[in-house]
Amino acid sequence: MNTSNTTEGFLRILRLPQVCEVTGLCRSMIYQLEADLRFPRRVKIGVRAVGWVDSEVHAWLVKRIAISRTTSDFQSPG
Repeated sequence: MNTSNTTEGFLRILRLPQVCEVTGLCRSMIYQLEADLRFPRRVKIGVRAVGWVDSEVHAWLVKRIAISRTTSDFQSPG
């Protein structure tokens, strides 16, 4: 049996309700961001089923958090 080690490790596909829960965004916003190329693209996993790669959604969240922490839009109290 030939097994290969991948550097990507374990891949997990998130369905839309899971993506909404993880990101806090609604369905329409996820699709709009994806259309604007500002959110990871979905993956076709069946004839009528799509999902998003968990690690890509996670990386998008980390990037959004970093951006929100570095912008000067909000002044800290004090």
